[in-house]
Amino acid sequence: MDTKDIEKYSSAYTLSDMEIFVFPELMYSLVLANLMSPILWRWRELDTFRKLDGKGSYRKLMRLRQFIMDEFDFNLDLETWGLTDKNTELQRFAPYLSPPQIAQSNALFGYEGDKYYFDVNIRKHFGLDKYTTDVIPYWKTETLEAMDAFRLKPGYGRAAGECVSLAALYAAAAFIVGGVPLEDIYMILTPLHSQNFLDLQDGILTNNRRLVTKAMWFNGTEISDKAQRALRHEQVTVVTHRTGYIHCLYPEATIAPQAYTHFRARLAEYLSTGLTFTVFASFLRAVPQHQKYFQICRECHGQPRFLPAEMLYHYEHGSPYKIGDSTHDKLLAEVSEEDFVPYELPGRVRCDLLCEFLTRHPTDVRTPRGREALHKLLGRTIPEVDKLLDDLTNFVHIEADLPGGDKHFSAAGALEIPADWSRAEIIEYLRRARSRSPVADLAFYAYRDMESCDWRPFVKSAVERCPVSLEKVKSMSIAEACDWLSRLPAASIYDGNRLAQPDELANYGTGDGLEKAFFLANILRHRIPAQALRVEVDGSRVILQADRTYEFASAKTLQGQVDITPAGAITIASQA
Repeated sequence: MDTKDIEKYSSAYTLSDMEIFVFPELMYSLVLANLMSPILWRWRELDTFRKLDGKGSYRKLMRLRQFIMDEFDFNLDLETWGLTDKNTELQRFAPYLSPPQIAQSNALFGYEGDKYYFDVNIRKHFGLDKYTTDVIPYWKTETLEAMDAFRLKPGYGRAAGECVSLAALYAAAAFIVGGVPLEDIYMILTPLHSQNFLDLQDGILTNNRRLVTKAMWFNGTEISDKAQRALRHEQVTVVTHRTGYIHCLYPEATIAPQAYTHFRARLAEYLSTGLTFTVFASFLRAVPQHQKYFQICRECHGQPRFLPAEMLYHYEHGSPYKIGDSTHDKLLAEVSEEDFVPYELPGRVRCDLLCEFLTRHPTDVRTPRGREALHKLLGRTIPEVDKLLDDLTNFVHIEADLPGGDKHFSAAGALEIPADWSRAEIIEYLRRARSRSPVADLAFYAYRDMESCDWRPFVKSAVERCPVSLEKVKSMSIAEACDWLSRLPAASIYDGNRLAQPDELANYGTGDGLEKAFFLANILRHRIPAQALRVEVDGSRVILQADRTYEFASAKTLQGQVDITPAGAITIASQA
């Protein structure tokens, strides 16, 4: 490996947001690593999913959503994976992107988003305002094993992960558990978020722990509003797929052009909706300042009764019933008779007459003709009708800011994995694909497969980008740190000959002897930088040579020798 390769491959262990932005191949590599995870395959054997054998992907996805909601927390603790600083990161990525380009990609480096994010004070919103110097937190993405291991971390009773981790999990689980073909799964990354578009029925977006159908996207609730933020307010920086990726800055793209064209069309369909009364009622739910111009009418004993729209929306809170959908009449039945009046309220449009108009005259508010028709209907009553129509147009249509199609497309080894393959078949296929597919090759690094991967990227990440382990023992002497390590459970969060990074050991309080040796190597590297280090692994026996000899017992069956010079050069004398 040359310097650039080692930088990219070591990033497969750190998986920070910036690393994924600079090396977009990493995003799908993590999905493939999760496809190989035994944890994910054990989910298929759970009763909750076995009961759905033979059912369609949509049913399985809805069950998967509930499972993830029950088992995983959304974690946005910016200090989970420690701190770094802007200058270090900017210098590190200088060979790939300039500082202004990096500033477009991450809130830590100056990204503020559009007017929406200025209004909500994005740095304060994400807890970044306390970092007033060059010190910034890592935003690292977790493997499924690391997400599952949050159960071991103090203060967490369940698995957990941030948005990129959850997107990678959903993409893998949709395929393995939900049976959604990889062909139909597209990953969408923005500077502040990551989600997936599943090309199923009218389209489904994943959003952190949730799934959002098109009907849910346009239901006007607070949850839907939060789900819309990224695509409504941010530039899409990367789209990745089984055929490759496209990046907003790079002139080269590896995604299949026909796949990207299809994705753009399907996403556009998902982000637009026709105007029905159900949609209009959702609009008023989302933009409540316009409710004051509408009234609800119902018949009681043959006589019309009227109610201010905002009062009925108040009744919606805490009720399972909604205005404008099939439960509308049930919601009306919950309203106290005292809240109705026997006369039309002046200065308000009757929603029943609006519903009748929209049913008889399909109207597209985005066209001059449709806008004129609504203006004529509503303008006689509503003084701010133009503002209402602008807001309505914005509600029913979102134009995603996707990377342009003016790229040089080149094939990068599309992956063909049928949904009926076993885990062993998938792993063997990916092994064979490594020579032609950089994404497949990187997947084994993200998977932590030390048997088949060059150890240098793992070691580089372990001794350069694991600040949590340094913080964990900063008040301890070396002898005390060794004693602390010896008292930790000797179990890795990764099975077989796969290894956790020092920060994972620090966060989860458990680790194999070989992982403990690299943890200690990281501590010694930073406390005694002039000291050369050597890690010798011979099956169950691990020796760390430094200021003295440290010995650990390992349940792994690896063999090898790693040397780290005071200058930071890493050489592998042997590995097996």
